[in-house]
Amino acid sequence: MAGCVMIVEGKTDKERLLRVLAEPVTILCTYGSYSLEKGEKLLAQTEVADADEIYLFTDEDDSGKKLRTHLSEDFPDAIHLHTPKMYREVADTPLSVLAEILERAGFAVIVPHPDLGER
Repeated sequence: MAGCVMIVEGKTDKERLLRVLAEPVTILCTYGSYSLEKGEKLLAQTEVADADEIYLFTDEDDSGKKLRTHLSEDFPDAIHLHTPKMYREVADTPLSVLAEILERAGFAVIVPHPDLGER
């Protein structure tokens, strides 16, 4: 998806998503915290990336939900992606599940072969 930016919590989340994405996507990290300055920096980065669409993909734990709330205020038109609650964190979600989530959202993905392991 051209002009697409995804905002995640951390570097590990970004690395896991890059393992299943079959197209270039700008992935920005909040590193788990949020402030007015960080929000302004993320807004500037999405403008530089010429983002047509912004996706939020945070963890399904308390801190991830809190972060999603803050991000939603600065990015009200963002599309929300969710990992199943049973995995709680993007970093702990199997690659095959991440691929399914991203594919449903319209991304081109590389579906990991189950016999090759996912970590």
